[in-house]
Amino acid sequence: MEDVQSTPAEVPIDIDRVGVKNLRLPLVVRDRAREHQHTVAEVDLGADLPASSKGTHMSRLVEALSAWKETLDYQTLKSLLIDVRSRLAAQRAYVVFRFPYFMEKHAPSTKIPGLMSYECRLTGEIGPESERPSFLLEVDVPVMTVCPCSLAICNQTAAHSQRAIVTIACRFHGFVWLEDLVEIAEDAASAPVYSLLKREDEKVVTEQAFANPAFVEDVVRAAAHTLESHPQIRWFRVEVHSQESIHDHDAYASIEKVVRP
Repeated sequence: MEDVQSTPAEVPIDIDRVGVKNLRLPLVVRDRAREHQHTVAEVDLGADLPASSKGTHMSRLVEALSAWKETLDYQTLKSLLIDVRSRLAAQRAYVVFRFPYFMEKHAPSTKIPGLMSYECRLTGEIGPESERPSFLLEVDVPVMTVCPCSLAICNQTAAHSQRAIVTIACRFHGFVWLEDLVEIAEDAASAPVYSLLKREDEKVVTEQAFANPAFVEDVVRAAAHTLESHPQIRWFRVEVHSQESIHDHDAYASIEKVVRP
């Protein structure tokens, strides 16, 4: 049977990335409180393609993922990338896992537990003849912010508040807990958000937020300051996206920095 993919391309241009997107599979990730947790991931897989080939062999990517273990850690992700590179005879291979990560949070007054879901992404890439892949870890953390300007002009009696999303992306040495990144984001904001609050809890959260008003600039600086001191992080990007409650626009701020080589 003719291998059409291996025939010459009509337009001989190298392709940086070609592959498959949105494959779904069960996933096991490390959990600081319970050692491991089970979740579900959407996965993108791909590789580069030289100008001499018309197409890649998409089925080999699906085969590589089907043969892969469901536990996400350094060694298993490294083996997946090497397998993809080998199956496609490529120079470079990449994979992206997108998954919800769940953390149990207790309401601040009643201590009632509730599950919070945080959207996470882990990207892995490996280059030609390299045995050391690079990884990018990202997490979106919802928080609450109170506008300092609004609070000041209302004589400390009222202010507009809103939900904001703190997105932290980092490259690191060793291992970084997702819980660390969530806590950094929440500590930088006016207050965290919760999945379950009774009235006495709402009072505590609201009072905390109004006692700690913060612009997006304040939140992004506070998060960046803490990320700089994290011993495993060597590069980070943090962005705060505020879903404004009284404006017909959103507000954002972003900081990106190399911490250590």
